[in-house]
Amino acid sequence: MKPEAPPAAAPLPGPLSHVRVLDLSRVLAGPWASQNLADLGAEVIKVERPGAGDDTRGWGPPWLKDGAGQDTRESAYFLSVNRNKKSITLDLSRAEGQRIARELAARSQVLIENYKVGTLARYGLGYADLRDGNPGLIYCSVTGFGQDGPYAPRPGYDFIFQGMGGLMSITGERDGQPGAGPQKVGIAITDVLTGMYASVAILGALIHRERTGQGQYIDCALLDTMVAFNANQIVSYFCSGRVPVRWGNAHAQVVPYEVFATADGHIILAVGNDGQFASFCQVAGCAELADEPRFKTMSQRIVHRAELIPLIAGIMRTRAKQEWIETLEAANVPCGPINNMKEVFDDPQVRHRELRIDMPHPLGGRAPVVASPMRLSATPVEYRHAPPLLGQHNEEVYRGLLGKSATDLEQLKAAGIV
Repeated sequence: MKPEAPPAAAPLPGPLSHVRVLDLSRVLAGPWASQNLADLGAEVIKVERPGAGDDTRGWGPPWLKDGAGQDTRESAYFLSVNRNKKSITLDLSRAEGQRIARELAARSQVLIENYKVGTLARYGLGYADLRDGNPGLIYCSVTGFGQDGPYAPRPGYDFIFQGMGGLMSITGERDGQPGAGPQKVGIAITDVLTGMYASVAILGALIHRERTGQGQYIDCALLDTMVAFNANQIVSYFCSGRVPVRWGNAHAQVVPYEVFATADGHIILAVGNDGQFASFCQVAGCAELADEPRFKTMSQRIVHRAELIPLIAGIMRTRAKQEWIETLEAANVPCGPINNMKEVFDDPQVRHRELRIDMPHPLGGRAPVVASPMRLSATPVEYRHAPPLLGQHNEEVYRGLLGKSATDLEQLKAAGIV
């Protein structure tokens, strides 16, 4: 049950409103982490290349529409992971840019970067270079393979880690079925999960910092993340010695738990225990199956999967999708539709939870973003700024935070440093 809201009062500042994050990351994993921190109130200063910015700014179409309904050059991909941040431009490959980055790091509590191993150290921006001037700095590096080991120098992408980390070996239709073969997940899940782990690690380091005053170094690797993500399958392998295989939409230890065709579409049937199976059989008009020794218990249903599933498949085709969903939900049998993205946001529960947020954008119109799933009762997530234009906050950061004059800033612009 959702707790009752406390009496109306002035909103509290976000739990990380006292934290400044210097975000030297780009694309997805690092920006996912920094957006989480920004949603929790942190001031996130996103450092981007002059004239180009984060790679994902150019990953369109689709593009954001302006107030007149025309395409801008702000990509939907960039919008998805950069809200609540400030954007500055800075050339980190130049000595003056590196000096400015050190000034910013000295005024920050957290730094996030996802450069190849050793790159920022060559710029004088590694953890060892910055911690003396800021012992409380939490420095989070996100790389493909981590900071050490034989693969550390290699670049890496999500698709590679879905394969290397074992996920694709258990994702896709099972052998012997039409379309059998390994399959990647439809989003860059390794990047997203690494961003989540990085967020958690940074929060832990912030608690340590507030107790001791000391920062620390965080080494997040996409390969490590994907292996950790597969933990339940991996530990099953450790215990049994049997290498997990692909099950398609089925489940290795739960039956029936897969997608079934109905008279007019498909639904997910997820029967997690014997009571639910008996309820399913009752409303499906096949109560005798629940008393059949081959199917009465989960362990027997697993053993006799090949006999049971065709029987259920035939029954499921006799009614329409919505009729099944309403009937099964009324009987407390877990089930659900397979929605496309339009249908997701037509769903009444999704609408009630307000999972779409439209934020005013500096180019006019509104930037649509997906709401944070973090729901805090006292310090809720605030949607303060739309994903920024490239260099939108140069004036605020360089003049307000670092104290540079208008002339200084013009000179830096003329030299291509910012």
